Amino acid sequence: MSRDDLIELQGVVSEVLAGGNYRVKCGENHEVLARLNGKMRQYRIRVINGDRVTVAVSPYDLKRGLITYRAR
Repeated sequence: MSRDDLIELQGVVSEVLAGGNYRVKCGENHEVLARLNGKMRQYRIRVINGDRVTVAVSPYDLKRGLITYRAR
């Protein structure tokens, strides 16, 4: 699967979990367990509760994803 196949969702970080995981709320009743993408880890971009983020999700597993962008 390539990067073009990923679905991008907008959401808000609702919980910071152990191990670099985040729970992102992407709508009324959809939550995603997400990790930071490689460039965000590389440049040590901080993500906290309440941040608006973009999450890339695989069409095969809509419960897990990668945080690719943090809005200002």
